[in-house]
Amino acid sequence: MVVQEGEFIAVMGPSGCGKSTLLHVLGGLTGPTSGHVCVDGNDFSTMGDRDRTRFRRHKIGFVFQRFNLLPTLTGRQNITIAQHIQGDGFNPHRFEAVVTMLNIQEKLDRRPYALSGGEQQRVAIARAVICEPKILLADEPTGNLDTENSTTVLNMLRELNRSFRQTTLMITHNPEAAAVADRVLRMRDGRIIYD
Repeated sequence: MVVQEGEFIAVMGPSGCGKSTLLHVLGGLTGPTSGHVCVDGNDFSTMGDRDRTRFRRHKIGFVFQRFNLLPTLTGRQNITIAQHIQGDGFNPHRFEAVVTMLNIQEKLDRRPYALSGGEQQRVAIARAVICEPKILLADEPTGNLDTENSTTVLNMLRELNRSFRQTTLMITHNPEAAAVADRVLRMRDGRIIYD
């Protein structure tokens, strides 16, 4: 499987076929059972845990179906924590660009429990892209959202991909969600069967 820089790819397939595992392997969270994973010229099989963690921190953003926001932090704090962990400090210009694009300026001082599902997912997306990763890996980013919020989130992922030339790989069961991608891969039994 080859993904070009700046490409938006959707991966579809039945539950249990290995879509999320593929995402974890491509993100360096799990090792492959065979073969090699090379991301941005780096072969994960030759990297130790510390180097893979550092690579992920600087090059890959993750968006999960369940948002994974820290409940005691505000939206703003959930977004900027990534910059603090990475050690790059706060970039006000990037922050403003991202929160404006995701239309969450008015939600930044609220904690997750005070946000709708769509708002929580937009905060999670902001956290994933705030540090300017080259790659965005999204695992069912619309899986817990209604139709209206799903459409909003998909349009925003597409806009982020185009505006920041961010390579995006999105796992989805939804053909309408997959339609925003440049290319759709289909999986079955742990293998890509259609590209």
